[in-house]
Amino acid sequence: MNHPQNQRDLEEEITHLEARLLAARAKLPSPVHSPPPLPQLDPPPHPLLLLSDSALPLGSFAFSNGLESYLAHHRLSPNPHTLQTFLSLSLTSLATTTLPYLRATHTHPTTLPALDATQDASTLCPVTRRASLAQGLALLAIWDRAFKSASGGSAAADALAGFSGALKIASAAALNDSDQQDFGTEYEGEYPPCGHFAPLFGTVARAMELPLMQAAYIYLFNHAKAVVSAAVRASVLGPYAAQGVLAGGWLREELARCLQEGWRIEEVEETGQGVPVLELWQGRHEVLYSRIFNS
Repeated sequence: MNHPQNQRDLEEEITHLEARLLAARAKLPSPVHSPPPLPQLDPPPHPLLLLSDSALPLGSFAFSNGLESYLAHHRLSPNPHTLQTFLSLSLTSLATTTLPYLRATHTHPTTLPALDATQDASTLCPVTRRASLAQGLALLAIWDRAFKSASGGSAAADALAGFSGALKIASAAALNDSDQQDFGTEYEGEYPPCGHFAPLFGTVARAMELPLMQAAYIYLFNHAKAVVSAAVRASVLGPYAAQGVLAGGWLREELARCLQEGWRIEEVEETGQGVPVLELWQGRHEVLYSRIFNS
């Protein structure tokens, strides 16, 4: 029978064909391996990261926002519950006094000079006023020296440029500089600019195209971070417990509540101190026997 012979012939033919196939493949050019496609990215808005950066040189670390005075007047043993009580009151105060100014300047940037003067007139506590001005002027300097070049032209950017020029002219006049330099912008407002933090924050956020709700949330969250940081330096709680407060659901609920509180105030004329005793704590900070913060 020829069956084994046929089997051997088929195997030899298969071996020969496989060798020819390998030789033909060797003649092909090496394939170029393209990298796998990147996953679809959805990063947060870049201005959100910039304005929420703890390294932003606003000088917030120098202020306790009334926490130091609160601890001194209550003589409470430092613990996380003490911080939560104060932080809730402090956020409520911020939402009912300054958050509406942020909303107003974000919505209408050209009202920055008028709203800045309005907040200055309605801020009665000198300690609170100094803290607001220090952080506001620092934010304006950051805008002029860093953020402005990366932002496009807009009504908010023009408002900041006009406000910055007016502030320089007003400062020169206060120093009895007779040959007031021409800063390229002439201020025609009724009141000299002051530089409060909330209206400037709203205008800068608008110039950087950060949505209003995100700007308001970051404004409140940055305040919470400043208070928690002051609590760590005042030995109220440790650094790990502080991060736990910032990451916990309690703070998120407080921020949401305070945003709702602030959104109920439609006009800046309706603002008012939601926690009147907080101004007493802040005002009495200067009479403490010893202190480590500016407010």
